[in-house]
Amino acid sequence: MNLLRAEAESLLAGLRAGAAGLACELLVCPPATLLSLAASALSGSSIALGGQDCHAAAKGAHTGDISAPMLRDAGARYVILGHSERRADHHESDADVHAKVEAAVAAGLVPIVCVGESESERVAGKAESVVAAQLEFSLPDGFAGAIAYEPVWAIGTGRIPSAEDVASMHAHIRARLTQRFAAAGAAVRILYGGSVKPENATTLLRLPEVGGALVGGASLDAASFLAIARAG
Repeated sequence: MNLLRAEAESLLAGLRAGAAGLACELLVCPPATLLSLAASALSGSSIALGGQDCHAAAKGAHTGDISAPMLRDAGARYVILGHSERRADHHESDADVHAKVEAAVAAGLVPIVCVGESESERVAGKAESVVAAQLEFSLPDGFAGAIAYEPVWAIGTGRIPSAEDVASMHAHIRARLTQRFAAAGAAVRILYGGSVKPENATTLLRLPEVGGALVGGASLDAASFLAIARAG
């Protein structure tokens, strides 16, 4: 929940100028109020557009919500679902996320489904079982999208798991995906999210099964975001 129009215009202009020639895929997911502006500012560039959430219904009496078809109509191709802040602040369950994933796919959007454990769950040795349950109940059969692993305790704190812990969790997620979806599960991209910044991006993105980054605070600065993209 950041940026007004003038700030967004400046950031998008910087991203567009810096994205030329980069060999990685770039996606920005602004607040819904800025989607149309971003679609116009990024038109013809290599940067894709996504939403930060959607409702499970395609339309109806849901004041304040935004549907997947609305996101698509505004120019989005992707949508983030099940982010830890949505799960915590809005008490979204795995069943809620599951319904939203189905809605996103029906509207032609690629869902990016977030999973991750709290610090207390990691300390208790439950990190893998928590993430496994989120995968099992948040993803519908035939899932085709991306997964973003974001340890809740690392988001915006500057703290990240060790490289070994990130690699281990991504391997665990891959195993779960292939167990359930076979060859399709082996093709699902797994992003890492949680205090990703230019200083640690190269290390994180070189780890096995880390197929990209879900960037938070560093995405609000064009130079930082582009430095992470170059690391990719």
